[in-house]
Amino acid sequence: MSKILVGFSRVNINPMRGIGVAGYYKVRHAEGILDDLEAVALALSDGEKKAVVIAMDLCQVQTPVCDRLRRAVAEATGLDASAVYLHSTHTHTAPYVDVERAKAGGLDTEEDLRLVAEYQDFLCHRIVDVTKAALEDLAPARIGTGVSVARNVAFIRRFRMKDGSVRTNPGVNNPDIVAPIGEIDDRVSVVRFDREGAPTIVLASFANHPDVVGGNLLSGDWPAMTRRTVEKALDNTRCIFLNGAQGDINHVNVRPTGGFGNDLTRDFDDVDRGYGHARYMARVVAGAVMQIFDKVEYREADTLRFAEKVIEMPSNRPAPEEMAEAHRINDIHTAGHDELLPYEGMMLTTVVADAARKVRLEHGPDAFPLRLSAVAVGDVAFIGIPGEPFNGVGRALKEAEGYGMVIPSCLVNGSEGYFPMRDAYEEGGYEAKSSNYRVGGAERIIDEGLSLLAELK
Repeated sequence: MSKILVGFSRVNINPMRGIGVAGYYKVRHAEGILDDLEAVALALSDGEKKAVVIAMDLCQVQTPVCDRLRRAVAEATGLDASAVYLHSTHTHTAPYVDVERAKAGGLDTEEDLRLVAEYQDFLCHRIVDVTKAALEDLAPARIGTGVSVARNVAFIRRFRMKDGSVRTNPGVNNPDIVAPIGEIDDRVSVVRFDREGAPTIVLASFANHPDVVGGNLLSGDWPAMTRRTVEKALDNTRCIFLNGAQGDINHVNVRPTGGFGNDLTRDFDDVDRGYGHARYMARVVAGAVMQIFDKVEYREADTLRFAEKVIEMPSNRPAPEEMAEAHRINDIHTAGHDELLPYEGMMLTTVVADAARKVRLEHGPDAFPLRLSAVAVGDVAFIGIPGEPFNGVGRALKEAEGYGMVIPSCLVNGSEGYFPMRDAYEEGGYEAKSSNYRVGGAERIIDEGLSLLAELK
């Protein structure tokens, strides 16, 4: 048994009915709950230092809100704020947590904004609660790692079209699709913590967009279902899930065969969605976890380290000549008249997001501070990016020297948009059009992330 202590806890974070739902460029309000939203905490200690990794069934938690939550945890528990690793799984059927982001999403009534503010207060209390409980649950643990594969549930979502353009989510069976742009990373990373006198804990990580359920009913989507499926299959086991570098990956198979279309229905943006398909994805990912669970490689782990680094990222500011058209499109969209724009489906979303980015950055800033976060236990490291990196970022970070396993996580300690790879800016598509960051940002994250991991060895 190593010197490492590990604890686990979870709490319910369901919001009130009627709160605004994040995730789309359209206004939605929560009409009910399909399955509970939760925050799950993994506490780590080497007997001297302590840290906590928390996964929340939320779409995104903005940096100022993460800062508030981390300060609250630090004040309540004595943890260093930099030892608090807050991850959003990115389910698109979860509430807003930030009033300013809710306003930007079209919520403008006093009741809308009051509910979001109250929910943020509630969330702060719950994150403190789950951290305290996980720290109280600390027990000596042996650590094992393994990698499996979840096939046929993750797909590149950017495609080259016959006219030479690049489109995100061009639609199932679109005859104009030529080929996807990119390569899937379908590996499932697993960390197993066998504890003395306490349930085993499984941490699983896989990269894919949790935008499968859709609609106005709240759900943790396939990440939450994966946790529950693992726990049902493995006796006396608890599970936490971290989403990976999923910025250019989702669940949409544009060339389905056989029964792949079961439980899927075409949605407003030409994306096929369905609760049953989310359940299917969870079973596939959970199956990958179970394939490696009994065959993990146990590792020596005596030390816990954590650190963060703030880097400056140049802004993707628009040219002055682009602004008249950007304001026209943005004004039409914010007035609720998308029908006046000559676009449909994901093309409409892309045009609206591009205009919103230009308006948002018209007057600056010229650069943004971006915080990378890392926690390492033995030769297993978690590295968090405060946004949605393309899977090329995750692939590169997994290769960090000196580690037995590196688990990159999206939306950690902030939510600052997309980080596309360099080629995507020339190719086009929703992610690059909406990104706050100039070309080269993803590659900068790789370099700085590898540097941060090297400092923690």
